[in-house]
Amino acid sequence: MNDAVINRYDLARQFAVQAGQLTLNYFQSDRYQVERKSDRSPVTIADREAEQLLRKQIASHFPDDAIVGEEFGVQAGSSGFRWILDPIDGTKSFISGVPLYGTMIGIDFEDECQIGVVYVPGLDEGIFACVGQGCWHFRGKAPPTRAQVSSRPLSDGVFVTSEVAGFAKRGAAQAYAELERLAYVSRTWGDCYGYMLVATGRVELMVDPQMNVWDAAAIKPILEEAGGRFTDWQGDPTIHNGEGIGCNQVVFDQVLEITRKFAGR
Repeated sequence: MNDAVINRYDLARQFAVQAGQLTLNYFQSDRYQVERKSDRSPVTIADREAEQLLRKQIASHFPDDAIVGEEFGVQAGSSGFRWILDPIDGTKSFISGVPLYGTMIGIDFEDECQIGVVYVPGLDEGIFACVGQGCWHFRGKAPPTRAQVSSRPLSDGVFVTSEVAGFAKRGAAQAYAELERLAYVSRTWGDCYGYMLVATGRVELMVDPQMNVWDAAAIKPILEEAGGRFTDWQGDPTIHNGEGIGCNQVVFDQVLEITRKFAGR
């Protein structure tokens, strides 16, 4: 791992915690209004201020890096590095006063995912990874510990998703029904928190029928470095196809048998 990657890896972890902690200024309070974006998804001042903080920090340390953020779009760069930001992944949880939301930073180089960081400020818990360096989980000030996916089959495991209705929206309600039938437990502990549960071996499968690149960029290196898989519904390891499967190695083929029937919808 070269110095350019190391520097960004170290600072990305710091930036994610800073931005996540900022959101706590608004969390479970009446100090903000909820707005609706064009796709009807919610956004708040906490989303915007957290992303502005991230952009300011990136510009200060790496002015030639590109940035893609959920709230403020694309900023071109010339270094080959690109930061992909989701200041609050799980805004619906945030506005409901539920702490299962997080700040996400993914960094790619020449379109290859290199670094992923997720911080869940309401729980003071996070996870981070860099290609070739393993995946690490932390709580509070305790030293990070190595994160590893489970080896349980779905029949003994947990299947989570962000929102069940998303399957029906893409004509794949039957996919959800089949996965729920196969799993021992199914829950909607979704968004970035669900993928963190997979990477730490607490959950076996997370499936998203609808994703943006900022939802996926941090997750791919995290799951792969934890020994798991992150792919689209066809099994391709990409963050760009608007959908996601995050799982351990044991359940991967079984899940693809289901999702491939509904891919492309």
